Amino acid sequence: MVVLLFAISAHEAAHAWMSNRFGDDTARLLGRITLNPVAHIDPIGTLLIPVVGFILGNIGGPISSIPLIGWGKPTPVNPLRWRNKDLANVMVSAAGIMANLFIALCTFIIMKVLLMTNGFDSIPQSIHEPVVMFLQLLLTINVSLAVFNLLPFPPLDGSKILETFLPPSAQPVLQLMEQYGYIILMILIYVGFFSAILRPIMAFVYYLLFLGVG
Repeated sequence: MVVLLFAISAHEAAHAWMSNRFGDDTARLLGRITLNPVAHIDPIGTLLIPVVGFILGNIGGPISSIPLIGWGKPTPVNPLRWRNKDLANVMVSAAGIMANLFIALCTFIIMKVLLMTNGFDSIPQSIHEPVVMFLQLLLTINVSLAVFNLLPFPPLDGSKILETFLPPSAQPVLQLMEQYGYIILMILIYVGFFSAILRPIMAFVYYLLFLGVG
């Protein structure tokens, strides 16, 4: 939960920062350009869904494939104040994803260096397990959030990016999906759709991580 709160806070703060860069200071004035999780907590997405996912994931059986995932309180933006609205919509929507990928990349590099130099062996035994667990979760959860938010289902960032490139004739379909977005997401998570996408991606990430390690 500590890692998840940090990843979600970085994600939402990045949205707010990028929107401010394009001329809309709505989120900045509301104190959303911060890593303080209190500013970004959504009762359902940040607390209920992750806790339920954690509990079900430890029960076993088919539902154990439900990933520890979540989202923050939506970052308020005013598109009317953006400069270059189409570019701003893409960049603001993608900012959270890029923030999670940046954290994942930094974590990957740290873990790779420690593996290549046997640095993990030099970590005191008393903190070895929590340090390794922290780094693994930091990598896994940030990659997971980035992939999750790329899905083109409202209210995820992927749908907002897609909206920029869709023809006007497709907008009613997207608006219809927005009405049932959360329900669709919950069904997809429950049936293992997201896990099926994430599993090979994480396998590839860890393949690269241990590649060349003796």
